[in-house]
Parts: sequence; structure tokens; C-alpha cells
Amino acid sequence: MTYEQIISDLKKKIYAPVYFLQGEEPYYIDLIADYIEENMLDAGEKEFNQSILYGKELDVPTLISYAKRYPMMSNYQVVIVKEAQSMKDLFGKGGDSDVEKGKSKAGIKSPSDLFLEYIRQPMKSTLLVLCYKYKTVDKRTRLGKLLEKETVYFTSPKKYDRDIPKWIQEYVLSRGFRIGPKAVSLLAEYLGNELGKIANETGKLLLNLKPGDEITAPMVEENIGISKDYNIFELFSALSRKNILKANQIVNYFERNPKNNPIQVTIPSLFSFFVKVLTYHRSEKRDKQVLAGKLGVNPYFLSDYESAARTYSQQHCIRNIRYIRDYDLRSKGILPSSMEDGQIIRELVYKILH
Repeated sequence: MTYEQIISDLKKKIYAPVYFLQGEEPYYIDLIADYIEENMLDAGEKEFNQSILYGKELDVPTLISYAKRYPMMSNYQVVIVKEAQSMKDLFGKGGDSDVEKGKSKAGIKSPSDLFLEYIRQPMKSTLLVLCYKYKTVDKRTRLGKLLEKETVYFTSPKKYDRDIPKWIQEYVLSRGFRIGPKAVSLLAEYLGNELGKIANETGKLLLNLKPGDEITAPMVEENIGISKDYNIFELFSALSRKNILKANQIVNYFERNPKNNPIQVTIPSLFSFFVKVLTYHRSEKRDKQVLAGKLGVNPYFLSDYESAARTYSQQHCIRNIRYIRDYDLRSKGILPSSMEDGQIIRELVYKILH
């Protein structure tokens, strides 16, 4: 089921005995679990009928004992297991299912068997919510097959970087506000692809706005600590025009302010930029909408890539991408390097420009 379908059913009071929420992107897992936690029971019912458990501190027999309780002065009870992937007697130390290995001994049921038995015959008066984050259960196993068949089964995949700008725009619009293309790009570049982090920072921006107002680039720069003159987009611009002085000024600023300009953001952004310039070179059509779609950018920014394509040939783009990969490995310690992060960026930018 999709996130929208699950929330729609919950709002209509259509409940299921077991919800299995899994995936690399925790944002929607948390939204569903939080909705159930906040809305399923009223304040008086929660005291006796809502349990929040944590996988690291939980074993299967204890979980089943909670799930099999009868509600008190309520039609339902809610049991939410956060970080369910940490349940060692069910998913193992590495988060992989131990169900296949679980065996009953001398008439005593194994934790795996207890869990499978409950999933097959759950308490109708219990809403059991399992939050299995940062990975997915193997659907080829007994556990995976049963969960998919018998539960409200939800998978939240990680968003690709190219999908983030569209997601930000839709997120802001869904809350009754607007956002400019440069503001979208700034948020996407500096916040990465963690939806929870993006939603949190964007929410802060919306606090001081009225419905219908627009989030602008200056607002993002001011509230997220991005310099107006020395940011990744200004670096792209300087590199595109081979403005050595400006590029070095920006690098100096990055080196003095590593917290707001971490190398973990700068290097992937440079890589993405030159991949897009290379894509621009190799595109036969020059229609703005088509090009913007291929590059995964707003048409507003096409002129930046057009300028860069005039400065760097395809061969130079390929060379720069190799440089960026090499210095990325150095920054991660995979290749030997005695340089600090600022020195790595400085040397990388020098090579790109020459």
C-alpha cells in the first residue's frame, strides 16, 4: 500500500491488526507511525492502551505478550515498535531474518515461530505497528512472504538526488505556500536527500510566512546559514566562466566555514554539476523543457549549464569528473592523503580550472 492509501484508511477508521513499515527512507515510516500514535486513541484511552516499544530492548515473547493484551475501556489498543530491525531474536544482529533458522526444541516454540503464529492469527483489537528502518526484509523468506500477505505492508524507498527538487516543491505547495526555483535548488544541494531533514528545515521557513507566501532564495540563505556571495551555486558560476579569482575566494570561504560548507556536500555537488554539463553536450535537442527534463533541473538554470558547456568541452567534463572522483576517494580516506578537507577542495578546484 502507498502512504496516501494507509493514511486515507486510518482517517476513515479502517484499521488492520498489523502494519509492517519498512524501507531505506524513514520519513514516511515515521509519519504513519506518528499518525497512529497521535490519532488512533483519545487522551484518556492512551494511558492504558498505547505502548511504545524499542526493538533494541525487545524480544519476541515480550512483544507477543503486549500484542495479546485486551484493551481497557476502549475498542482497541496500539503497540508501536520503533527500530524493529534491532530485534535480534527475530531479525538477527545484522537485521536479516532469523526466521529460517528458528526451530522449536522439546515442544518449546522458538521466537520465530511465536511471531509467525501471531501474524497468522493476530488480535483484532490490537494495532501492532512495526517500524523496520533503513532496509527491507527479504521477501523470499517465510517471514517476508507472510508479512507481505498478512499485514498492511508498506515500503519507503530512498529518494534519488534528482527527485529531491520536485519533492521539495510539492511538499511546500501541499502546505499552501510557494517556493522559487533557486530556493528549491539551494535546499536540495545543502540538505541532501534526507526527507525528514528537508521537511524540518522547510517547516522552520514556513513558520514566519502566511499561506500563499513564497519561500525565496534569500530566506533559505539566511535561515540555513548559506552565504549569499559564497555558496555552491556561486562556485558553479565562477567555474563556468573560469573566474579564477572568484572561485578561489569561494574556496577560501568554504575552508573558513566548514560547518556550513562540508566537503560531503561540495564534492557530490561538483560531480552532479559536471555530469549535467556533459549531458547537455550530448543532448541533440535544444528545447528548454526537454533539456531541463534530461538534466533534472528547472529551466530557470539552463543558462548556467549552457555557459559551462561553452567553457568545458566533453573531454574536459570527463577529465573533471575523474578528478572529482579521485578527490572524493581521498576525502573518504580510501586513497592516501595528508590534506585537510579545505586543502582537498582547493586542489580539486585548481585542477578543474587548469
